[in-house]
Amino acid sequence: MTTHYQEPNQAMRAANAIIRWLAESGISVAGTRALRVRGRISGRPRSVVINLLTVDGVDYVVSPRGNTQWVRNVRAAGVVETGPRWRRRRNTVREVADDAKPEILRRYLARWYWQVKGFVGEVTPQSTDDELRAAAGRIPVFALAAA
Repeated sequence: MTTHYQEPNQAMRAANAIIRWLAESGISVAGTRALRVRGRISGRPRSVVINLLTVDGVDYVVSPRGNTQWVRNVRAAGVVETGPRWRRRRNTVREVADDAKPEILRRYLARWYWQVKGFVGEVTPQSTDDELRAAAGRIPVFALAAA
């Protein structure tokens, strides 16, 4: 497990707050969704905006910034809620093994590389499986299933 984490700066936090508010209101910006998870220390619900990727009918959540607070909360809770305030969907989560990540990361990067290229290191949508597998340890990926 990695401890890689790229903390957002103040401007990015402000932008994320606006996009999170929109996502919680049901307005998606380039595929964004609201994700809520119980805080592992406080026990209070925490919200974050994510890009939800669907591959072969399975929803995936990727953390391009690495081992963030929400990732640690998801690992501890095992359950998240996604969607707008009035239509939250409860999901169980399963962390994807590094060897299974290359195709998921390739599809995620194909869709959102323009948004996350500063956080994923040298990998791109055109990276080889070996390059994606090498980066997989620092990019957490979770599969969601209906709870």
